[in-house]
Amino acid sequence: MRRSINRWLGCALPLAALAGCAHAPVPPALGAGARYVAMGSSFAAGPGIPEPVATPAARCGRSTNNYAHQFARMRGLTLVDVTCSGATTAHILGSWNELAAQLDALTPDTALVTVTIGGNDVNYVGSLMNASAGREMQPPTEQAWTRLAQSFDRIAAEVHRRAPRARLVFVDYLSLLPDGQPCAGTPVSPEQAELLRRTAGRLEEATAAAASRAGAGLIRASALSREHDVCDAEPWTSGYAAEGKGPVPYHPNRDGMRAIAEALDASLPR
Repeated sequence: MRRSINRWLGCALPLAALAGCAHAPVPPALGAGARYVAMGSSFAAGPGIPEPVATPAARCGRSTNNYAHQFARMRGLTLVDVTCSGATTAHILGSWNELAAQLDALTPDTALVTVTIGGNDVNYVGSLMNASAGREMQPPTEQAWTRLAQSFDRIAAEVHRRAPRARLVFVDYLSLLPDGQPCAGTPVSPEQAELLRRTAGRLEEATAAAASRAGAGLIRASALSREHDVCDAEPWTSGYAAEGKGPVPYHPNRDGMRAIAEALDASLPR
C-alpha cells in the first residue's frame, strides 16, 4: 500500500524547499499533541461511516473514522475537526447558520491544516445523484469554476494569515465513476458518465492548481483511487441507492478514508 500511495502524492512546494527559503516560516513539528485542523465538505466529514461524532453539530455527519480522525490517531495529534456535509467554500470562509466559519478554528499554533472542498460549489455529487435518479443534471458554469478558483485562493491566504507556520495540504475527491462503462452501482448513461467524469477531472485540476498557487501540499485522492471506484471489487466509495436506504450514496467508505490517512502519513514528516 505504501509504495502505491507514494506514487500519487503531490506537493506543490516540497517541504525540503521550504527550509531553503529565508522568508518562509519553519513549520512546527508534527509530533504528538500537535494541533491539526481539518476543514471541508462531506468527502472529509465521512457521513454514514461508523462511528459518528455526535457533537458538536451532529448535522455535519462527521465520523470518528474519517481521514482526519484516522490520521490524527496514527500520529497522536490534537484534532479539531470542523468538516461538514454539504459545505461549500463559502462555509469555510464564512458562517453557516449556527456554525462558525471553518477558518475560525485556526490558531497561531496550528501545525497542520487539511482541506477537501469544492465539489458542492460545482454540484458534482448532486449532478451524479440527479442523473442516477433520472432527474436532469445541472453542469457547472464557467462562472462557478472561476468563483471556485478565487475561493481556493482566499482560503489559502486566510490559512497562511491565521496560522502562519502551519502546513497546508489540499486533499481532492476520491474517484466515483469508472473509466469504462457504468455499472449497477452507477445507474447513469454513458453520455452522462462522460460529462460527470469531465467535472471530476476539472475539479481535480482546480484543486491541484490551487495547491500550486498557495505553495501547499497536495494529496491526489482522485488518482490514488482510480482502481477503487464504485464499480471496482474493492471500492473506496459507495454506489447509488434510494435515498434513506443503505450507505450515503456516492461518498467515501472507511477504506477510502484510511487510504487518504495513509497517504498523509507517507507525505508528512514526523
